[in-house]
Amino acid sequence: MKEATEETAEKIVFDDLQLANTLFGVHSENLRRIARTIGVKISAKGNALTIHGDELDVQLSKRVLNDLYGLLRKGYPLFPNDIDYAIRMISDDQSVNLEEIFLDTVYISSRKRVITPKSLAQKRYIDAIRNFDLVIGIGPAGTGKTYLAMAMAVASLMKQEVERIVLTRPAVEAGEKLGFLPGNMYEKVNPYLRPLYDALHDMMDFDRASRLVEKGVIEVAPLAFMRGRTLNDSFIILDEAQNTGPEQMKMFLTRMGFSSKAVITGDITQVDLPENKVSGLIEIQGILRGIEGIEFVYFSDKDVVRHPLVQDIIKAYERVEERRQRFRQSVSSEKG
Repeated sequence: MKEATEETAEKIVFDDLQLANTLFGVHSENLRRIARTIGVKISAKGNALTIHGDELDVQLSKRVLNDLYGLLRKGYPLFPNDIDYAIRMISDDQSVNLEEIFLDTVYISSRKRVITPKSLAQKRYIDAIRNFDLVIGIGPAGTGKTYLAMAMAVASLMKQEVERIVLTRPAVEAGEKLGFLPGNMYEKVNPYLRPLYDALHDMMDFDRASRLVEKGVIEVAPLAFMRGRTLNDSFIILDEAQNTGPEQMKMFLTRMGFSSKAVITGDITQVDLPENKVSGLIEIQGILRGIEGIEFVYFSDKDVVRHPLVQDIIKAYERVEERRQRFRQSVSSEKG
């Protein structure tokens, strides 16, 4: 329950009217978004604001507005969702530096869209990929694990830090078996690889991506096709790694060659393997932890960068899973 604080009012004056108007948003939409999310009242006049509400909420609003104004002064193109991310991060950690996060440009897409981290965990993830040869990102869907890894891979290719990108994922989804699917092998596995193609085409225009795929500079393939290969000078991404078995995971890990970097992503709460089969992603948390050159980065529902409802959906499923775990424990203890 939120602790009650004294009602207060505070005024902020911004020195640049044009930037202030950008911060406020069209018809003050950004101000309404902040007021609605935090629970304050904000009135604007020219380049000045007055914030009314509980003291803690007013101080939070003031901090968010000043930090976002600072980003605009540095040339950052502010999007409405950035306001939500800023409020979330500052609420969780008062020491957070938004400029270090939002101004850390990973890549600028063909659509001139600047790709930057949007949460503390995403920033740690990006830094880990820069500094470690093998990074394992674990967390729920919508936290940007694959997308940011893809952006880092494309950026590395454009800077000629690597000679090729290899994108792979296991062809296991919701219990389906390839033998039951229509078509030849390419037609069978292509639907599983579609999310990787979608992310790739978001980074660069379709024709350029297609040419690089045709030349083998960018390879998108099911995990089974990695067997027996050594990947040198490559940026390798294994997506949906929770659906690998221990043998598949070991096979992938031993594909890394010289001057290569690998990123493994997955959600250990969404395993589609048979119940009697161990997830390779779950297993490597114990096997690889502590090895120099390998870094684990964990995401939570706070790092979700999709529709706000996705956060609530993830939390709801987590509550259900917690109840199931308690039920299983109680049944086990009764049997014991």
